[in-house]
Amino acid sequence: MATKIRLQRHGKKGKPFYYIVVADSRAPRDGRFIERLGSYNPNTNPATIDINFDKTLDWVNDGAQPTDTCRAILSYKGVLYKKHLQGGLKKGALTEEQVEEKFNAWLEQKDGKITGKKSTLTSAKEEARKAALAAEAKKKEDKAAAIAAKNAPVAEVEEEAPAAEEEAASAEPEAESAE
Repeated sequence: MATKIRLQRHGKKGKPFYYIVVADSRAPRDGRFIERLGSYNPNTNPATIDINFDKTLDWVNDGAQPTDTCRAILSYKGVLYKKHLQGGLKKGALTEEQVEEKFNAWLEQKDGKITGKKSTLTSAKEEARKAALAAEAKKKEDKAAAIAAKNAPVAEVEEEAPAAEEEAASAEPEAESAE
C-alpha cells in the first residue's frame, strides 16, 4: 500500500486549518487516514506547526511520501534534514554524536531566525500603533484648532457690531444737525 503524508483540511471557509496525516494514497483528501502526525495553521504569522517529530521521522524512514506542501513543512521542522543525517550515519560518514551535534546546531539557527521574525513583527506592530496614535492626536489637534478658528471670528464680529452701532448712532445726530 502506497502511503502519503498530506494535509487534511478543516476549519471554516476562508480560515483553513490542517491536520498532517499519513493516509493511503487512494483515500480522499478529508477521508480515512492511518495516523495523525500533527497540525498546521497558516492563519497565524508565522504559521503554527505542531508535529510529532519522532512519529513523522519513522513514517518518512518507512517510505511514506510527503506531498509538496508537507515536504516544505517537514523540511521547515527539520524532519527531512534529520533523515539526511541518518543516511550519513548508515553509510558510516558520520557518528551518532556528529549527527546530534549538526542537528542541534541547525535547530538553534532555525530558532534564531524564527525569534528574529517574531520580534520584527511585534516591533513593526508597535510602530504602526504609535504612528496611528500620533496621527489621531494630530487630527484631534487640527480639529480643535479648526473649531477655535471658527468660533474666534464670530466673537470678533460680535465685538465689532456694537462699535458699528455706536458709530451709526453718533452719525445720526450729526446728520440731524446738518439739516
